[in-house]
Formats: sequence, structure tokens, C-alpha cells
Amino acid sequence: MTMGRPRLRDLSIPAHIEQTKIPKGAYWSRGDRTWYTIVRDDGKPRRHKLADDDARLSDLHRKLEEFAGVATGTLGWLCEKYHASDKFMGLATTTRDGYENDRKVMEAYELKSGQRLSTVRIGSIGTPHMQRVIDAIGATHPSKANHLLRYLRTVFSWGIRRGYCSSNPAKGVEQAKERKLRRKVEHAAQVAMLKFAQAGACLKAHSKGSISPVIWISMELAYLCRLRGIEVITLTDAHEMPEGIQTNRRKGSLDTLVLWSPRLRAAWKAAQTERRAIWERRGMATPMRAEDRPILVNLQGSTVTRSGMDTLWQSFMKKALNATPAVIAAEQRFGLHDLKRKGITDTKGTRAAKREGSGHKSESMMDIYDQELHQVTTPGGV
Repeated sequence: MTMGRPRLRDLSIPAHIEQTKIPKGAYWSRGDRTWYTIVRDDGKPRRHKLADDDARLSDLHRKLEEFAGVATGTLGWLCEKYHASDKFMGLATTTRDGYENDRKVMEAYELKSGQRLSTVRIGSIGTPHMQRVIDAIGATHPSKANHLLRYLRTVFSWGIRRGYCSSNPAKGVEQAKERKLRRKVEHAAQVAMLKFAQAGACLKAHSKGSISPVIWISMELAYLCRLRGIEVITLTDAHEMPEGIQTNRRKGSLDTLVLWSPRLRAAWKAAQTERRAIWERRGMATPMRAEDRPILVNLQGSTVTRSGMDTLWQSFMKKALNATPAVIAAEQRFGLHDLKRKGITDTKGTRAAKREGSGHKSESMMDIYDQELHQVTTPGGV
């Protein structure tokens, strides 16, 4: 048997992958740095994402096996159809990433019978069955349950219009009740965690006690610019102005220009320095356009994703709580969004000044974000 020519070594493939052992059917995309395979939907070849650039060879083998094992007519099959569709591919990147996470939750959920939810035939799924799933997940993770519910409603609606299913069992299901977490970040806790993150960033990556520089830089940008986590990780060089940083707010909030301060400039320059070192170490070219140069990148040189940021943050919190002595108490833990809230609260001036700094259009939103106890005088100055 004549052997074909071996693959040429691709320098853009992550270094931890032994390229001679890449499984058949798995392909590498240089553009978005993801692994994919080719599927045929109605005779047309399409790309199907397998994993991100941090995947191991074992992950690629497992993903291919799972993909090949999806039975026709099951919930997993319907989701595969949706994710391979033009409708899904036309969604925003952040929306697609969110749906990918929701699908993982669906695939991991196990019914009382021991059967995976993804292997259940869609014709046997009714609204009561779906309600029990959402109730079970929502008992401990209400936000995750509601994300899954919205995702499945979308998938079933898409499937009905294409003739893949006849009903939408997710329609009419009650959402899980979510707690309104409006944690107030204590100043001492913020300072302690920032110092802990900066100290860990000075250590060699993957060594004991090391913490990604992304953490402390994100903490500063979220607080100083009053940004959500997604707004932090999507900042690029294009947002750098001579006077400061132009924000990229979501959910209808107005963008603002946050003027430079020594602290803000230090965080921004640190991000650019770290990015440059990673790109040079990996032999990656610097994009010409400023909007193609993300401020925060992972160790592979790619843009930090929402799920990647969540993983880094949870690891950071775990290290802080398990340190000897603990950096903060368990009840003092917080998230990036809480730092945005603290940034708005700490903004000097009137409520109008705080609202201008946060970019909120409505006055009602300030009731959520402004946690300052405002001082008032007695009636008549008495």
C-alpha cells in the first residue's frame, strides 16, 4: 500500500498538539484558531466546530466520536442540525459561543433513568419533561437553567420550520427563579485580590501559584472604565484614544471616553506588553488593523473568550480562598460585573455624574448600580 505524503507542519497549530497524531476528520482553522470537521447537510459541505485551541488530542478524538455517534431523530441530532445551519452561522460570535455552552449543558444532563438528555428522541419529549429538566437544573443553577431553556426554544422553533420536529416542548415552560445578586465589593477585598493577582502574574505560567495577567488587568479595566466582563475582553487597540479609552458598551448603554489616569494607563500598557510578548514567543504576526488587535489574549495568542474568562476567574477565586491564609473570606467573593458596580458607586459627584460615567440611558438602572449611601440634610437645615 502506497502511503500518501505526510502533512506539512503548521506553525499556527498549538505547540502541545503532536501534529502527526491529529485524528482523521479533524482540521485546524488558522483564521479563528479552532478545530473543526466537515459535515454534509442536504448534500452541502459545512464546517462543524469541534473545539477551541486549548483542546488536547484526546479531546479531538472524543469530539469526533461523539459527533459520529449522534442518532437521527434525537435532541442531540436536532442540535447538530441547527449548529450546522446558515441560521446559526449568521449569528454574532458571542451568541454562537453562548449556544455552544448551552449545548454542552444539554449533552451533560443525565435523566433519572441514566439516559443522556441528548439521546432522547425529540418525538417523546413533552413540555412536562422539559419542565422537570429546567426545575432540576434551576434548583442549584437558575441562570444556567434559563439559558438552556431559551436555547432549546430557539432550536425547536428552528426545527419546526424545517420539518425536523412537529412541536416545541420548551414553549410554555416556566423559567427558574433567579436571585438578584448585587454584591457590594469591599474596598479591602478589592485591594487584597488585586495584589494577589498581580503577584501571581509575576510567576511563570502554569507554575505553582501562577495567575494569568489577564485577571488583574481585567479587574482594573472593569473597575476604572465601569465595564461588563464581555466589554472588557472585547476591547482592542482601536478603543485607545489620545485622551483615554473609548468604551464599547452593550445592552443599549451609551459609550463614553474614560480619560487617562496613571492607574488606567498602567493596566492598558501592561496588557499590550503581555500581548506583544506572547505573539513574539509564538511567532505570530501583528495584525495591521487596530480593531483586529485584542487587548487581552490567552497563552496561545488568541482573543480571550467569555468561557475562557469564566474559567480563569473561577480558578483565581479558588486559589484566593484556598490560600494560607485565605486572601478573602468566602462571603467576600465577587465577579467582574461587581467591579463595574463598584466603579459606578465610587465615581465622585452627583447621581447625574455617575450615570454619565456608566453610560446608562435610564435613571432606573442607577438604582441597581449606585450603591452609595447618599447624605442628606434635615428639613429646613435644622
